[in-house]
Amino acid sequence: MHRTIFTTPVISTLLRGLSLAWLKLAGWTVQGQLPPEARKSVFIAAPHTSNWDLPYTLFASFALRLTPYWIGKAAIFRFPFGGVMRWLGGIPVDRSKSNNLVAASAEALKNADGPVQLIVPPEGTRSKTIYWKTGFYWIAVTAELPIVMAHMDYPRKLVGLGPLFRPSGDVDVDMAEIKRYYAQFKGKNSDQFTHE
Repeated sequence: MHRTIFTTPVISTLLRGLSLAWLKLAGWTVQGQLPPEARKSVFIAAPHTSNWDLPYTLFASFALRLTPYWIGKAAIFRFPFGGVMRWLGGIPVDRSKSNNLVAASAEALKNADGPVQLIVPPEGTRSKTIYWKTGFYWIAVTAELPIVMAHMDYPRKLVGLGPLFRPSGDVDVDMAEIKRYYAQFKGKNSDQFTHE
């Protein structure tokens, strides 16, 4: 995995302090902590309904001492912002091309020599969606890693880490359980998020 703002000495320490201060001033509460067995894991990022989700995710990642990487559409990695987006932990994905993102992501997680958390929004977009994509699930299954149910709730100003979920391989049963957990949270544009 490439070096990010979270693995850059001194800067990461300073930004952790600033993130904690910003979240407190903005009235947000950070919940949970990453268990040792989830140092390598796949994070569900839900609900994902606004451009504001990325900065709050970054602030929370500093506050929780995470080493996150996130998948974003290739368009946001174009010049002149590509280098910055990668330094923020971004990994570009070209949705127009058929590629084996699951296998590549799982392999990268397995081969990483340090802690790494791959953040994947199940909606795959900020726009309203009815069905969740299952890529995050199959990445975890393939890499044999736990899923961390991370959440962001704008009305209550809560951001943090929920329970670990160990996928059974039965995607229908597991997705129903995961969606039940997320029914309690609302995104910034709550009409765009469904847990059905």
